[in-house]
Amino acid sequence: MQSTLKGPSPDLAGWTDERNGAMVRVVVREMKSAAPLGTAAPGEAVQVALGACVEELFGAGTKLARASLLGGGASMEAWAVDAETPRGPVALLVRRAAGGRIYRDALSLAQEFRVLEAAWDAGVRGREAFAMERLPGETVGRRIVQRPELEAARAALPGQMAEQLARIHGLVAARLDFLPGARDEEPLRRSLDVLEAQLDEVGEPHPAIELALLRLRRDLPRGGPRRVCHGDFRLGNLMVCAGGLTGVLDWEFAHVGDPREDLAWPMVRAWRFGREQLRLGGIAQPGVFLERYGQLTGLRVAPEELRVFELLGNLRWAIGALTQARRHLSGEERSVELAVLGRLAAEVEHELLSLLHEGGA
Repeated sequence: MQSTLKGPSPDLAGWTDERNGAMVRVVVREMKSAAPLGTAAPGEAVQVALGACVEELFGAGTKLARASLLGGGASMEAWAVDAETPRGPVALLVRRAAGGRIYRDALSLAQEFRVLEAAWDAGVRGREAFAMERLPGETVGRRIVQRPELEAARAALPGQMAEQLARIHGLVAARLDFLPGARDEEPLRRSLDVLEAQLDEVGEPHPAIELALLRLRRDLPRGGPRRVCHGDFRLGNLMVCAGGLTGVLDWEFAHVGDPREDLAWPMVRAWRFGREQLRLGGIAQPGVFLERYGQLTGLRVAPEELRVFELLGNLRWAIGALTQARRHLSGEERSVELAVLGRLAAEVEHELLSLLHEGGA
């Protein structure tokens, strides 16, 4: 990971571009040497590695004030890191692989970093490194849809989400030719092949998922628009404060595909967090979101056009949940969180059947 950051963030003012670039390289080196997930004391090992890292980066006298593992994220860890430096406090966010992948096409950290660089250049909100400014705000979807102090944010989010997604879909795919789907004539067909192979690896029958695969092979449009897609654009991967959206997170599923995949993904029922009647992430109906996106991109999409992509989204999440559950059941990584995902897969299968019924399966 040799890329250099494009400029210091406001909270890191005074640290040069070269220093920020070195930060990424040193953090990656130190974190690789720390204990992997599932060993005796991974948290302690990571804290020791980070303590040495921040002193090397910011000079003698720098102390690690806090390093805590943030909640959420079954395939990637996020660490909140506070350091006391000779020039004042620094708040960082460090991203670290957690030892497993939800989907075969998930990007490596080095590739995800390259996508973040391109997104930063395009003006997408967030920071483009894996040792980066820690933005203020909330990421837990259930809190975002429920907390009274975020009511104004919920009103602003549909338009803001559309604006950020328009920027993402405007990224130049040629710059990111390593992305899954970048060299495929029919990226959607390729993604179905990959998902079917991943389902086969689960090693048990799931008729609802198999039926959905058959329907998608029949009904997904061919020859549609091709764009760089975020791949996981939803509440839970958006940083939200009182004024609305402050950052777009978790780019490991970026790929080249149909932009309607990203438009439908936040409408998957699992991302409504209990507010089922509000189809867009439990915060609103999709009208404003789609209208604003159409104004910015020229791609006008009706809500009913996204039903087949909503089916695709539920299929992806069902297979992803089963894959994560297998990590627990196989003994690869014992985790209550991963085990719970196996239970959630059944709920997603029920949603698949409901969508198939609506479509006349």
